[in-house]
Amino acid sequence: MTDLFTPFDLHGLPLPNRVVMSAMTRTRAAENGVPTDLMRDYYVQRASAGVIVTECTQISDQAHGIIRCPGIHRDDQIAGWRKITDAVHAAGGRIICQIWHCGRVAHPDMRGGEPPVAPSPVPATGNFFLPSGRVDFPVPRELGIDELPGIVRDFAQATRNARAAGFDGVELHGANGYLLDQFLQDGSNKRTDAYGGPVENRARLMIEAATAAIDAWDADHVGIRLSPSNPLYGADDSDKRTTFGYVIPQLNALGVGYICLLEPNAQAVAAGVQIEHIAETFRPLISVPLMVNGGFDKAKGNAVIARGEADLVAFGVPFLINPDLPKRLRTDAPYNKPNPALFYGVGAEGYTDYPALAV
Repeated sequence: MTDLFTPFDLHGLPLPNRVVMSAMTRTRAAENGVPTDLMRDYYVQRASAGVIVTECTQISDQAHGIIRCPGIHRDDQIAGWRKITDAVHAAGGRIICQIWHCGRVAHPDMRGGEPPVAPSPVPATGNFFLPSGRVDFPVPRELGIDELPGIVRDFAQATRNARAAGFDGVELHGANGYLLDQFLQDGSNKRTDAYGGPVENRARLMIEAATAAIDAWDADHVGIRLSPSNPLYGADDSDKRTTFGYVIPQLNALGVGYICLLEPNAQAVAAGVQIEHIAETFRPLISVPLMVNGGFDKAKGNAVIARGEADLVAFGVPFLINPDLPKRLRTDAPYNKPNPALFYGVGAEGYTDYPALAV
């Protein structure tokens, strides 16, 4: 029976298992966005994943939205990532770069006074972490239609840069209320031009960015992450089933390398979501490999694969606290205890000091 431990061929990239390390922000890059040797150690520790997806990685200075977030738009950042991909490959692993534009989820205090940008002047909900503490999100600057081709070019260049850095592919971050998601959903997109209004227009930037990334490498090496029910940062749409029911077949028709769909977490379900069972709902629309993420354990992961609702299962916090997660899942070994206070921060504590099982 096919399960989490069955090998999978991802367009010629042989995965020894279907246990994916999900993208997770950890804020351990240098202040200038250059990946560090500590990040190299962290990813190498987790090289037994079927494939690693990196933390969100900014495609430009404008895309910067998290403190100590890595970038992939300068030569020094590319060189820093190359050290990591070489080390992960030497350890027998595989690694994909998640490329990202934060959109409105940012603050001027970390951007030289420049306001964040968005499809419309609608602020994100919640608050933002600065070294000085939590602050409210500001009203973002609405992007001019003449600026959007440049953002598409940035996604293409980031894809080329990821290839030069030795990655096994890229994943466009189209989820969690960031820029591509902001354009897609009508709660944040109030435009009346060719990128607003009906879903065909709201999906335009995401489709253009995916197409540009494919042109920069090829379809097999370009995945995309979507969150049809995640309300993070106020990601909202009046009819998510129709919105995502449109964009998912469009991305599938491009032949993207894979689509990653996030299931709503328990908090989101408790708050009320339009679609509770994401894989079950959208699998019939997807013929490319499908990855799912969100609240999975061994039993749930094996079950979603056995039902044919997913090909790969991504794990977040379980991989954060267990560098040898595939081994622990296979042997039913206990997990390490998490330290959420150090999920974000600096230094090795709470990052590379979670122990592996004794040999």
